[in-house]
Amino acid sequence: MRESSRRIAIAGTGTEIGKTWTAVRLIEHARSRGWRVAARKPAQSYTEGEGLTDAELLAAASGEPVHTVCPSHRWYAIPMAPPMAADVLGRPAIKLEDLLAETQWPSDADLTLIETAGGLCSPIAHDADNLELIARLKPTQVILVADAGLGTLNSVRLCLRALTPMPTVVFLNRFEANHELHRRNRLWLEREGVQVIVRVEEVTSDE
Repeated sequence: MRESSRRIAIAGTGTEIGKTWTAVRLIEHARSRGWRVAARKPAQSYTEGEGLTDAELLAAASGEPVHTVCPSHRWYAIPMAPPMAADVLGRPAIKLEDLLAETQWPSDADLTLIETAGGLCSPIAHDADNLELIARLKPTQVILVADAGLGTLNSVRLCLRALTPMPTVVFLNRFEANHELHRRNRLWLEREGVQVIVRVEEVTSDE
């Protein structure tokens, strides 16, 4: 792997928090700068017929084949955590070691993003949750996507305790600068030494 490449795991404080939106915007911004980008989704569950899946959105943004982003046998057409969906659908058990073998950091990409499914401690396999998967993947950075409003401090602080000592940036999604609670949440986290961003583009800014 080239020294300059970035390996980012995108996690969330909960489900429907905006992980895929964040990943797509980050991919688009990185590619606009001429970066080579790869996206991966180890497993996905979804409701069939309700629009594009996460893998399809990531593939469209990165320009990769959709089954490179998420292997076809890791698509579960039922809106539950992947191992639960696999059980309901009568599919084989999902093992962490198999997901790790299938989810590689491409060596020729300037930026590789791996998006998890559900919240940080939601099960991604029958024997592991997203936190365990991320720890085994050893990303150069974790982006923790969180809502900017009520309940943010509790959910973010709990997730950060779990993610320690992995390098983590908190992205406050849907942040409104003129919203007092949003501003105070950001300031409170920053006062505790948390790196907080409110624009996806800040991830790819030059250090």
